[in-house]
Amino acid sequence: MITEKDLKTLFTSDEIQNAIKELGVRINSDYGDDELFLICVLKGAVMFTVDLSKHLKMPVHMEFIRLSSYGSGFASTGKVNAVDISLPDLNGKNVLIVEDIIDTGHTAKFLMDFINHNFKVKSVKFCSLLDKRVKREVEIDPDYHGLEVDDKFLVGYGLDYDGVYRNLPYIGYV
Repeated sequence: MITEKDLKTLFTSDEIQNAIKELGVRINSDYGDDELFLICVLKGAVMFTVDLSKHLKMPVHMEFIRLSSYGSGFASTGKVNAVDISLPDLNGKNVLIVEDIIDTGHTAKFLMDFINHNFKVKSVKFCSLLDKRVKREVEIDPDYHGLEVDDKFLVGYGLDYDGVYRNLPYIGYV
């Protein structure tokens, strides 16, 4: 079991909030006053989604889905499990999937395929706070990302280790 003392800070709370503010500016520029459906991937993206929504100027709907691709410990299983993926009618809507981190790309691809297969949306884009390109196994890139990371196991600001440390205001690594 790791403890908070084992963590080294990668991104401070201020660095995270500055990146989110910049993402908000870009998203506002792209969507203008068009209504936007944010699809938050629980549990990791909840803090990011809430903070991002505070910078968005258009009418925003927040929807929440629950997926899993991590077992216990430090590595993704590579298999996406849809724990709860109930969504309203998104036909004709602008959809922005919001994730904490994109690494292998399996979750991002699964979600993009799911939305495009089940709905005729006006647009669908993917937004991730963190982009870990070094781990990419699927050819997919986020439309928006805040910060790039290398191959470290990250915790804090929504990211967890066996269910704990999501509440840290910074992102650390082991």
